[in-house]
Amino acid sequence: MPDSSAARLSNIILPADGRQSPVAAGIQRGVRRLFAEFGHVTLPEFTLANGRRADLIALAPDGMLTIIEIKSSVADFRADRKWPDYEDFCDRFYFAVPETVPFDILPEDRGLIIADSFGAAVMRESAHHPLAGARRKAVTLRFAHAAAAALHALADPDRIADGRL
Repeated sequence: MPDSSAARLSNIILPADGRQSPVAAGIQRGVRRLFAEFGHVTLPEFTLANGRRADLIALAPDGMLTIIEIKSSVADFRADRKWPDYEDFCDRFYFAVPETVPFDILPEDRGLIIADSFGAAVMRESAHHPLAGARRKAVTLRFAHAAAAALHALADPDRIADGRL
């Protein structure tokens, strides 16, 4: 087998995050597969500058940023109203839900993705609200830093995370 980056990366098994229910973890997997088909790279549990943590953020080749809020049930949607706080940090915003969640409870003016563990489909496109250049740069740098930290954690799982001995 050739010693290429792609070959090495295909053998990486990421540990389960543990913060999501099995349904939410399956939705996340399906949505990440969908965005990979679009040529986007994604990060789960992405902390924004306002302290909120987005379920999933995607970075397109052209720099467009999309945040996806995963809702695994009607109760999950009704209990969590923090999602408007995410919209100032992305160009597009989607809800991702399993097919068991009724679409009519979700805001009609937001994007909608139906997903399961195997894949996802965009049911309603998101409006496009371009970020200001300074905000885009800040979010993209935060994305790069988080991605590099995740790779470091995979390459060196015994590292001292806070830098102290």
